[in-house]
Amino acid sequence: MKLHLANTAGINMFTAYDDDYVAVNHEKHLKNLILLPERIIHEWSPATVETLTDGDMETLIALATGIILLGTGKRLRFPPAALMRPFAAAGIGLEIMDMRAACRTYNILAAEGRKVAAALLFD
Repeated sequence: MKLHLANTAGINMFTAYDDDYVAVNHEKHLKNLILLPERIIHEWSPATVETLTDGDMETLIALATGIILLGTGKRLRFPPAALMRPFAAAGIGLEIMDMRAACRTYNILAAEGRKVAAALLFD
């Protein structure tokens, strides 16, 4: 799906997505990544939802954003609760959703000027 955006000059936005890729500012990506309004972290982890580690989650917490959208691929899957607990203690919202929903939600929040990151796990 292609996305049309307004008032987003100078920030990273998802411009398209499908089951096996996302496009950020019209550049296609096929591997796990973290997107923030001001930067992209390529291949942040080779993990799947089932193989996420404490280290993967610590990388997300270290971003110091207000909310992190964890896109879990084609379908919604939750990581173990123990991996999600540290986000509340750090005052960071963690929302788990499928990748398409994460892309759409990120664009809305980023366009509003919110401190948001999308961490995407490809199937």
